[in-house]
Amino acid sequence: MLVASCASCVLAAALAASTPAAAQSITPASSNVARPAGALAPAAASGGEAASVTNAQGGTTGDGTDNAGNAVPQESAFDARQKVLDQRTEENNYRYGVAEHDCYSKFFVNYCLNKARDNMRSVQADIRKEQLALDGEQRAQRARTRDEQAAFKRAQDEASAPQRAAEDARNAQAYEDKQRQHQLDQAQRAAEAPQRSANEQAYQEKQRQHALDQAQRGVSPSQAAANQQAYDQKQADFQRKLDEARAQGAQKAQERVQKQQTFEKKQADAAQHKADVEARQKQAAEKAEQKRQDALKQQQLEEQQKQQQEQQ
Repeated sequence: MLVASCASCVLAAALAASTPAAAQSITPASSNVARPAGALAPAAASGGEAASVTNAQGGTTGDGTDNAGNAVPQESAFDARQKVLDQRTEENNYRYGVAEHDCYSKFFVNYCLNKARDNMRSVQADIRKEQLALDGEQRAQRARTRDEQAAFKRAQDEASAPQRAAEDARNAQAYEDKQRQHQLDQAQRAAEAPQRSANEQAYQEKQRQHALDQAQRGVSPSQAAANQQAYDQKQADFQRKLDEARAQGAQKAQERVQKQQTFEKKQADAAQHKADVEARQKQAAEKAEQKRQDALKQQQLEEQQKQQQEQQ
């Protein structure tokens, strides 16, 4: 029995010594758990160290500022913290997958699996606690944002309340004015109703009297209708002839205007032609006079030369 126990201890020690080498040889491609991009190695730091790595890469700190001390929007800070938590979750799952894979090469497999599972659940509980805190802060921030928006809306409503009250008063006054005008129109129509009725009766009476007059003159209703139609036709013909005469008059007036414009243009062209002819004649006379003067000077010069020759 003692020999068997010693043999078991030696075998466990050998397996434990071979575990680091096996763990280092495992890659995400050979395991069933995919290693996320940018994830730490199996021997990576804890969640706080992962957050420090994210902050060193340009993330945000816990007080809502970046590494340079500049304030960042609250939503961006929440997103950065959520990204850190997601990364820690992926790293925790990866470490558990590697540990689970390594446990199958050890002697006490169940003990190793339980320990790896406990470590994974411990880190998972920490991440869950931080996730709940982050969710609570986000809910509080959303509630503050809603309260601020509601307060801003109330302030806007209170600021615009006098203007709305004035607009409502104007609308009410306009409505009352329209109602009073409508009542006045109805009253006026009611007051004019007897006069309209009297006018209608007078018109009917005139129509009856006209029919009696036509009957006394021996004109039948059909003849009266024919006479009315003939009268209307004469009026239409007269109006048509009047319109034609007006159209002809307008056309003749336009033709007279065009003729007047043509005559004035001819007169202007003739005056311009006359001025051009007179200018050319004046230039020709000046040229002829200049030639005559030149010829006279040439003749005088020749006579002087001749006299000089005779004196010699």
